[in-house]
Amino acid sequence: MRYLKPTLLALALAISNTAFGHAVVTHNSLKLKPVPVNQASQVELSFNSKVELDLSEVFLVSAGDKMTTITATPGSKPGQVLLELPALAPGEYAIKLKIFAADGHLSEDLLRFFVKEPK
Repeated sequence: MRYLKPTLLALALAISNTAFGHAVVTHNSLKLKPVPVNQASQVELSFNSKVELDLSEVFLVSAGDKMTTITATPGSKPGQVLLELPALAPGEYAIKLKIFAADGHLSEDLLRFFVKEPK
C-alpha cells in the first residue's frame, strides 16, 4: 500500500506526457465551410500544440488512393496551419496528415470530406 500512491502518480505522469506530446487536430474549417466545386480553396486546421511544418507532410487523397502533396503554411496563431487545395471536381476526398509536433512527436490523421454541387 505504501508504494501504491507513488506508482499511480508515476503512471499518471507518464500517460499525460504521452498524450500531450502529439499534435492533434482540434478544429478544421471543413466542418463549417464546404469546399467549393472547381475552385481553389483554403482549409484551416488548428492543433493542440505548435507544429514543425518543415518536417511534416500533407497530402490530398483522391479517387483510387491517388496522393498529391499540398502546401501547408503556418497560420497567424500558434498551432494553426493553412492548407491550399487545388480546384476539385465533385467527389470524395481526404487530407492525409503526417505532422511533427514541436517536441518531435509524429502524429498521423486522415480528414475525409466531400465536394458537392450546390443545391
